[in-house]
Amino acid sequence: MELFVETRGRGADVVLLHGWGLHGGVFDRVADALARHFCVHLVDLPGHGASPALDSFSAEKIADALAGRFPWPVRVAGWSLGGFIAQHWALRHPEQVKSLALISTSPCFVRRPDWPHAQERKAIESVAATLDSAFDKTLEQFLALQMLGAPEARETLRAVREQLFAHGRPSGLHSALDLLLECDSRRLLPGILCPTGLFHGARDAITPIGAARWMSEQLPFATLYEFPKASHAPFLSHETEFVERLIHHLETTA
Repeated sequence: MELFVETRGRGADVVLLHGWGLHGGVFDRVADALARHFCVHLVDLPGHGASPALDSFSAEKIADALAGRFPWPVRVAGWSLGGFIAQHWALRHPEQVKSLALISTSPCFVRRPDWPHAQERKAIESVAATLDSAFDKTLEQFLALQMLGAPEARETLRAVREQLFAHGRPSGLHSALDLLLECDSRRLLPGILCPTGLFHGARDAITPIGAARWMSEQLPFATLYEFPKASHAPFLSHETEFVERLIHHLETTA
């Protein structure tokens, strides 16, 4: 599996995994701040940015490919879809992942009878239905939803929109959405034994804060960092506070 990776800084290794529809460049400003302390690797997930698409977007296969790409101890930070991949990386290669930072993510992205902390299935399906006919508009609407409720949302959205295709146009978004529709790793969480920071906005409409609070009870070594006025992208809307908390988490789990 071919993965595009950009690396900057020196020190302990930190791997950043982005969310659906974007690429590693979404972490650009965060990576610059982290690079003063760590060696930071920004990955484009398959079918996103400059990484080729896969026929099937499998969390297990991608986790194994990441383990092969970084065959040494790493600290992993994953946002949304990237956070789900990070969970599987820690589960499948526990000797490798020294700590996790899970940002606005979940073990299950679709609401179920026993799982209220997610979107309705039809919300994700509606995104998939318009990808082919209105690709750019669909991605921009999805980005706007991620900023909903956050202070200075327009400015944050403008910054993300400007770099939306900076690594090229994504080519594997349908299969990644299929994963989000079907995934459910709730029963696996107690098996993640590394220190885990949960970074979550209280106004998140995509992965509601209840998911993070539930995860904090299931993960054996979890710390929850709530951002009361943030939505789905606290690292963008509350960059300074987020970076301070993330660096503290990374340094205290070294």
